[in-house]
Amino acid sequence: MNDSSGKDLSSSTSLPSAGSGSGPPSTSQSSETPTSAFERWRRKAMLVTGLGVSEEERLADLQMHHVRDCERKKEYLMNYSPVVVFMLQQLKAVGCEVPAPNVLCAPCDLTRSGGFTPDPGAVVLCAGNFFSQQHMESTIAHELVHMYDHCRFKVDWGNLRHHACSEIRANNLSGDCRFTRELRRGFVSFSKQHQACVRRRAIESVTANPACPNEAAAERAVNEVWESCFNDTRPFDEVGQ
Repeated sequence: MNDSSGKDLSSSTSLPSAGSGSGPPSTSQSSETPTSAFERWRRKAMLVTGLGVSEEERLADLQMHHVRDCERKKEYLMNYSPVVVFMLQQLKAVGCEVPAPNVLCAPCDLTRSGGFTPDPGAVVLCAGNFFSQQHMESTIAHELVHMYDHCRFKVDWGNLRHHACSEIRANNLSGDCRFTRELRRGFVSFSKQHQACVRRRAIESVTANPACPNEAAAERAVNEVWESCFNDTRPFDEVGQ
């Protein structure tokens, strides 16, 4: 199924209060604390170019940037995206309100864009793995469909048929299988493209389930629940493809 911390260098030096008689801080002390705009710019330039910093420092700074960018876009989508706002409202209506901290951005491997954890009911967005805001929007919607199914239908994720049904619904309802997304993945079809995408991605996800012995078992589970689950568009009235 479809995660940094920065240290305030200025806090390490306490300046004497006015009139204390302590005198100004020593030159060596102030030079060790890069609080000036120039020093901050120089540090950022070093991290961007990789000159004067280790590869670990550069990668850590890049991850921090990705997480901050992800959090900013996530906040916008949770407030203004029609599909995300709708799903959040529907989850609240069935007793599973999702606060913003339960949708978190974190570094992940490059093979995924997000995930859902049933306990404690959280969505993970893979910071740095989104190629557009629309990609993030459909990922959030996909994972919120899983959360809706878990809350309302008490999904047993170790049951391949249960898992297959939720994957079919999430891929069908989230926008994951729109034509432009499939083109980017390298899949071009003008006949039942949407259905083919939903089926393929559902089989891939169920195959990755630790309870699934092989791809054949995943395909069998998807086929067994396909008709009822593909046609189940709750909580939407219909699906726009």
